[in-house]
Amino acid sequence: MDLSNFDSLRYFLPEAVLTATILLLIPLDLALKNKKVLAYLAGLGTVLSFGATLELYGAPSGWLFRHMIVLDQFSLFFKVVPLLATLFVIWMSMGSREVQQIQQGEYYTILLTSALGMFFMASSANLLMAYLSLELVSLTSYILTGSLPHSRRSSEAALKYLIYGGVASGTMIYGMSWIFGITGSLDYARINEVLLQGSSNRLALFIALVFILAGFGYKIVFVPFHMWSPDVYQGAPTPITAFLSVGSNAAGIAILTRFFFPAVSRLGEGENWGFIPGVEWPHLLLAVSMVTMTLGNLCALNQQNIKRLLAYSGIAHAGYILMGLVVLNNEGLKAALFYIIVYLIMNLGAFLVVVIVANATGDENIQDYKGLAWRGAAVPAVCMAIFLFSLTGLPPLAGFVGKFFLFAAVIDQGFYFLAVVAVINSVISLYYYARIVKTMFLDFPESTAQQVFVSGNNSALLGLLSALTLIFGVYWGPLVQYTNQSLKFFIK
Repeated sequence: MDLSNFDSLRYFLPEAVLTATILLLIPLDLALKNKKVLAYLAGLGTVLSFGATLELYGAPSGWLFRHMIVLDQFSLFFKVVPLLATLFVIWMSMGSREVQQIQQGEYYTILLTSALGMFFMASSANLLMAYLSLELVSLTSYILTGSLPHSRRSSEAALKYLIYGGVASGTMIYGMSWIFGITGSLDYARINEVLLQGSSNRLALFIALVFILAGFGYKIVFVPFHMWSPDVYQGAPTPITAFLSVGSNAAGIAILTRFFFPAVSRLGEGENWGFIPGVEWPHLLLAVSMVTMTLGNLCALNQQNIKRLLAYSGIAHAGYILMGLVVLNNEGLKAALFYIIVYLIMNLGAFLVVVIVANATGDENIQDYKGLAWRGAAVPAVCMAIFLFSLTGLPPLAGFVGKFFLFAAVIDQGFYFLAVVAVINSVISLYYYARIVKTMFLDFPESTAQQVFVSGNNSALLGLLSALTLIFGVYWGPLVQYTNQSLKFFIK
C-alpha cells in the first residue's frame, strides 16, 4: 500500500485527534477560569487518540504520505507507549504541586505536542521526517523542562538540555547528509536497496552511521550522550522527568530500531537480521550497551537526590534495552519491546512516589524518605519498594520477567560476556535501590519530619501501577503476545 497525501488521511486519525485536542486547548485556556478542565480535556484527547490507534490494528500496512511515514504493527506499538506515558503523566500532574505553579494551558498543550512528535518518530520512513519529528520532541522537551516559574534549577536544566540537544542534532543531520550523498535518497526503502548492492564506500557509511547514532543516542541517553540527563531530570518538574524517562527514551529506541533494522540491515532466514558486510554496527552497540549500563549503575551509587539517582538508573536501563538490539534478531527486539512496557510502568510508579513525597516536604533528597512508612505513607513506601525491586529485576515482579527475556535472548545468541556484565550490573543496582527501601522502613524519622498525605488521585494511580507491576510479574502471557504481534515491519 502506497497512498497519496489525501488517501493517507483515513489512517491518520490518532494524530488528527491529538492535533485537534492541542488546538482546542489553546483558546480554552484563555476562556476558562477553572484550569482543571484543561487537564481533563487533555486526558480525554489522549484516550480518544488511544482508541483510534487500536482501531488501526485491523488496517493494512503500507506507506503514507508518499513514503514519508509508514503504517505497520511496530509503529502502532510506539504510538501506544507514548499515549500511555502521556495519560499517566497527565494523571500524575493533576496531583503535583509543582505543576500547579505552571500555566496549565501551555503545559498540557506542549505535553501533547511532544507526544505527537513521538508518534512521527516511531513511524518515520524517511530521514527528513525522522529529523523533523525528533526536533519536535526535543524542542517541546526543552520548554517543558524549563517550565517551572522562578526556578533557577529548572531554567539551568533547560539550557543544558538545549545545548546538548543542539550539538546532537547537528551531528545527526551531518550523518544524514552523508547517507544522502552515498545513496542518493532519504527514503529508508531506497537506502536499503542501494546499500544491499554493495557498491558503497564502507568507511564513509560507517562514519555516517556513527554520526546518526549520536543523535539517536542523545534521546535514548546512552553513553557518551548521557551527560544532560541527571541535571535535566533533577531540574524539570517531576511529572515531566517521568515523561522524559519513559516516553522520550521509548521514542528514541523506536527511531533507532526503524533506521538500523529495515533501513540498513537485511532480513535473513527465520527471524534473524544481517548487517551489511563491512558496517558492523551491532558490535558498536554491544560496547555501548555494556558501558552504558555500567556507568549508569556506578554513578547512581553515591547520589543523594532521588531524581538524579533515577536518572542514572534510567541510563543503566537504556543499556539493558540495547541488549535486545545487539543480538540482531526478532527475539531480541521482542524482549526489548516487552521491557519498554514494563519499564514504563515501574519507572512512572517510582516517580509518582517522588511526587507524593515532594508535595509534603518540598524536597527530593533521599534523607527526606527517612521513616516514610511511619509518617502516614505506608502504602507509598510499600509501592516504592515494589517499583525499586522490580527495577532491580527481582522475582516475582515484572522487571524480573523483562530482564529474563533480555538475558535469554543474548545467551541464546552466544553473547555470554554481555549477559555476565548485565547480571553484575543488576547486582550493583540492588545496592542503591535497597538503600532507599532501608531508609523508608528502617531509619528512624526526624522529630521534625512532616507527615505525608496521599491524595485520592495519587492513590488511585499508585494502586494501578503497583498492581500492573505485580500482575506482569506472574502473568505476562498477554503482554508477550502483544509485543510479539507488534514486531512486524512493513518494508516494501
